[in-house]
Amino acid sequence: MLVVQIFLPLALGLVMFGLGLTLTTDDFARVAKYPKAAVIALVCQVVVLPAVCLGLVLAFGLKGVLAVGMMLLVASPGGTSANLFSHLAGGDVALNITLTAINSVLAVFTLPLVVGLSMAHFMADSAEVGLQPAKFVQVFAIVLVPVAIGMLVRRRFEAWALRMNDTVRIASVVVLVLVIIAAIAQAYQQLIDNIGTLGPVALLLSVFSLLIGYYVPKAFKIDRKQAIASAMEIGIHNATIAITLALTVLNDETMAIPPAVYGVLMYLPAAVAARLLSRDKTAAV
Repeated sequence: MLVVQIFLPLALGLVMFGLGLTLTTDDFARVAKYPKAAVIALVCQVVVLPAVCLGLVLAFGLKGVLAVGMMLLVASPGGTSANLFSHLAGGDVALNITLTAINSVLAVFTLPLVVGLSMAHFMADSAEVGLQPAKFVQVFAIVLVPVAIGMLVRRRFEAWALRMNDTVRIASVVVLVLVIIAAIAQAYQQLIDNIGTLGPVALLLSVFSLLIGYYVPKAFKIDRKQAIASAMEIGIHNATIAITLALTVLNDETMAIPPAVYGVLMYLPAAVAARLLSRDKTAAV
């Protein structure tokens, strides 16, 4: 489909370009200011959450491309709305920005690995798809190149980039909605057939992500504002990336359904968490 092959990559490119407009090289360097919080959050994102997602997939009996779709989602970096939810909850937004920057780079390498291993387990006859060099290059181009261009524009035209922040945030939400609609339209029957299983898995993944993102850093004596930032960064995955990669790079409309379901449901736990955490921004939870 023309819409899938051209519009979706362009739409995702716009979102990632917008993300790049919010980043500077200082955001990467800032990790030296709080390395412990950043390392713990990144380990949760890259190691713990894929293990939790795999457990949910196995517990609910998801198979084949639906199982891989969930793993594709959990391997995607944090969503662009994580910063907003962190701000509303009283989190350390600077840490969010730093984690988003690092995650965007890490995902280029970790995402193909997680997807390749998932295919090897759940789709043995197609295991090579996730690890083909050409697919890896496509992930790199879709995820990282627009971010780098956005950062370059931010560096050259900082005043304009700052003025565009609100516009880019709104555009990102609009793009997410359109991408979810496109994914559902592409595989409507598969959604109807599997919503009873996918809904609980997506909802539980969202809840567990938020809980892990908050309480694991707290267990390591990370301060509350940074724990909130970690919770939102880890708890809000970028469904737009997952859906776009499923439909364009991996060419499987069914694989896009799990992240589409998650993209709809994730805002409920995130909103509840932001509300609970913002009730008393000075008290420990």
